Amino acid sequence: MGIGHRPGAVAASELGREMYQFVAELYPICRSITGDGVRRTLELVGRTVPLETFEVPSGTQVFDWTVPKEWNIGDAWVKDARGERVVDFRESNLHVVSYSTPVSKTVTLAELSEHLFTLPEHPHWVPYRTSYYREAWGFCLSEERRSRLADEDYEVCIDASLEDGHLTYAECLLPGRSEKEFLISCHVCHPSLANDNLSGVAVTSFLARHLSRLDLRYSYRFIFIPGTIGSITWLARNEAAAARIVHGLVVAGVGDGGPFTYKRSRQGSAEIDRGMSHVLKQSQTSHQVVDFSPYGYDERQFCSPGFDLPVGRFSRSPHGEYPEYHTSADDLDLVRPDHLAESFLQLLAIVDLVEHNRIYVNTNPKCEPQLGRRGLYKVTGGQADQEVMQLALLWVLNQSDGSHSLLDIAERSGLAFDAVRRAAAALLEHGLLEETN
Repeated sequence: MGIGHRPGAVAASELGREMYQFVAELYPICRSITGDGVRRTLELVGRTVPLETFEVPSGTQVFDWTVPKEWNIGDAWVKDARGERVVDFRESNLHVVSYSTPVSKTVTLAELSEHLFTLPEHPHWVPYRTSYYREAWGFCLSEERRSRLADEDYEVCIDASLEDGHLTYAECLLPGRSEKEFLISCHVCHPSLANDNLSGVAVTSFLARHLSRLDLRYSYRFIFIPGTIGSITWLARNEAAAARIVHGLVVAGVGDGGPFTYKRSRQGSAEIDRGMSHVLKQSQTSHQVVDFSPYGYDERQFCSPGFDLPVGRFSRSPHGEYPEYHTSADDLDLVRPDHLAESFLQLLAIVDLVEHNRIYVNTNPKCEPQLGRRGLYKVTGGQADQEVMQLALLWVLNQSDGSHSLLDIAERSGLAFDAVRRAAAALLEHGLLEETN
């Protein structure tokens, strides 16, 4: 048996629809690295799993960084000479550069143009831009709309506040039989972008809900944080907890139709790196495994040399490698329920692997024990299943010398981890294996 009950096709389809509806519910909220949008998002996540929320004051020193001022926005627009909104925050929260300082004045088209951002290569899309650590203001709009602006004066207004407040993040800790932890992180700082990263928020939330019902070997710590400054803040406040992390994943961009992408941790050959590679290979789905680089999402911080945690990144299309990335085209049409469900199942498979990866010793190591009289060759299923099980039994017996884990055996044999695990369980039941420490 795997971890809990893996959803069948019908249940997985329903789960995908449920996660998609959650993405759709979160989609309209204007989020940034701080502010009420993050709080509202965490409130909604808290309906799925129990969360503990933390507020870190602006100005708090976190390693080489400082928690910034809190940003909130009520409305924003650009009005033409007739008083019509030609750029409207109410139409899309992407129309305002995130963290824009408050502004209310009349400007010429030439001055306004210095604060406008478009995507000429995609004339109907609106870009997503930020100004987190440099005080500025700006608007994002389609190139098509920008080209229709007349040479006249415009009223600009950004009804926002940028003042001392807090950075907000949340955790869901699921205690297991061991204090060693599996960290799963996603970022909650993007506005109306469905794949990056509401898909990660949804899949992570539903994985936490699923695991909360199970008897777990490891403890699982799910963290919902703003990107970069959130992981830096969490690490600065949780060095003791970080020392307990033995596996970790950053989950991002898991709702589009691209191939699965796993980015290895800085360690490169940690159990999570090898396990995720094995899971993807055995799933026979389109995928790629890439080496670590100090560029990307929050794995950069978890894998910084002062921590060097075994934390990889799990995605579908990597950030920046699909045209819709950080644009208005990353909408509810890009994310699909079946893609979310597939991502959920891959994550459930890696949890299953680390939960059951053990090292055993063969209690009858001198030649093969007689398996037939113990009924170990009598397995249900077709001939192919019997052959796989027989081969798995022999591999586990041969390699269980106290130095090879079940993952080692699966990798060397080319068999699926699940087959190796089931073989080990059968051998253990018949006293032919003992678990080591």
